[in-house]
Amino acid sequence: MKIIINNSSQQPIYEQIIDQIKSLVVSGELKEHDMLPSVRSLSKELKISALTVKKAYDALEEEAFIITVHGKGSYVAGMNQELIMEEQRKEIEADLELAILKGRRCGMKDEELTELFNLILEG
Repeated sequence: MKIIINNSSQQPIYEQIIDQIKSLVVSGELKEHDMLPSVRSLSKELKISALTVKKAYDALEEEAFIITVHGKGSYVAGMNQELIMEEQRKEIEADLELAILKGRRCGMKDEELTELFNLILEG
């Protein structure tokens, strides 16, 4: 499992870990029952605090992406297709929001953005 931390990013490190693990699960690179690195080993590998990794794992467990078995480790949970689709929708929505903000910063009106979007869809 390859996780890359961007220290110059505005996004907190634990969120970067969460997003990357979610992406690996959604893409199928990490499959159900795959074991994740231990909190200690991942923190050592990324050269960050174990508490940061623990926070990411806790959040992933809360969102039902992973299951932690005390004394045995953390594993990828069985993902239902609706949850995977919802995650993908969230990512696309965030990307579209960024594109709209960028267009507005450049002075584009909503009608122009809509026209551009429809042009790209037809592409």
